[in-house]
Amino acid sequence: MTKPNIPKSVLFVCNMNQIRSPMAEFLTREIFGNKIYAQSAGVYAGDEDGFMQTIMKERGVDASGHEPETLEQLEDSFVDLVVTLTTQAHEGTMDFFKDQPVEIEYWETENPSIILGNREAVLSAYRKTREQLEKRIRERFT
Repeated sequence: MTKPNIPKSVLFVCNMNQIRSPMAEFLTREIFGNKIYAQSAGVYAGDEDGFMQTIMKERGVDASGHEPETLEQLEDSFVDLVVTLTTQAHEGTMDFFKDQPVEIEYWETENPSIILGNREAVLSAYRKTREQLEKRIRERFT
């Protein structure tokens, strides 16, 4: 089995660019620096997510400046690889990039925002998603 090529640029897409796709973007930047240009978007408009910012800060990554944007708002949609993190995002991304020769991968990723409970239970779910994404990023791009 041949290993997939390591892209020079990657776009992570989730539903609203609030949690999973910005986590993946910031983790990729933190791990690979300028070796891989990373960005993120959503198929729908979203709002900032304080829990995402908190768990990224725990990791030493400042995500406080992240402003969710949609695929249509991207300044540069010419990328080597698009990674979709939800079924909805995958369907919207396939449609958005239908006329572009871009590789698209689907990484099913849990939604930590559906967890009910106290603050620590919610943060724990976000940490689990962060760790899942980091593991997948390291495996795919190393």
